[in-house]
Amino acid sequence: MVEARRLLEVASLREQVERALSSRIVAGEVEPGEVLTVPTAAAEFGVSATPVREAMLDLARRGFLEPMRNRGFRVTEVSLDELRQLREVRRLLEVPPMRELAGRIPEAAATELLDLAAEIVRAGEEGRFQDYLEADTRFHLTLLEIAGNRFLVDVVGELRRQTRLTGLVELAESGALTESALEHAELVGLLVDGRGDAAADLMSRHIGHVGGIWSGERED
Repeated sequence: MVEARRLLEVASLREQVERALSSRIVAGEVEPGEVLTVPTAAAEFGVSATPVREAMLDLARRGFLEPMRNRGFRVTEVSLDELRQLREVRRLLEVPPMRELAGRIPEAAATELLDLAAEIVRAGEEGRFQDYLEADTRFHLTLLEIAGNRFLVDVVGELRRQTRLTGLVELAESGALTESALEHAELVGLLVDGRGDAAADLMSRHIGHVGGIWSGERED
């Protein structure tokens, strides 16, 4: 029993460290090419080396890090072309359900979505990028859960885990991140009002920020 509890604690710490590190990489707080070491990260998080090493190995399997023999892990770079491909796949998957959901959002779900939308705005304004990304993910996946297709939820969740939004720091400093964050509440309003085409158009523009302003690039 003691051993099982210890393993659960290690797993929990690994997940926490992985979420924190992946959020920093996704938000661009850790630059591509930067080398992360287990001892340094363990000291920063105040945990032992084991969960940190396992978290970094998990991130390496996801393509965020590249192991370097006897040196640590290097942050990998994702090209704009790869981001744009991810963007187009997400558009194919996430835009059509908006028309189906229009006028069908339960009141309780709408309240939950608006709460998440407000947290996304707050986190962006305060520079809490891990909270921003987690709330943003919950918002989008909650919408798809309401649509009732668990396979769609799983696929989009995985696509989001592969996406880098390396312009978030600069956007937060300029205030543009708040403008983007406000699109979530606008989307809920359109869905509640039954405006499916408008909601689909907004979702398409919103996802379009991937490979665009969220990645430090200008949009058309």
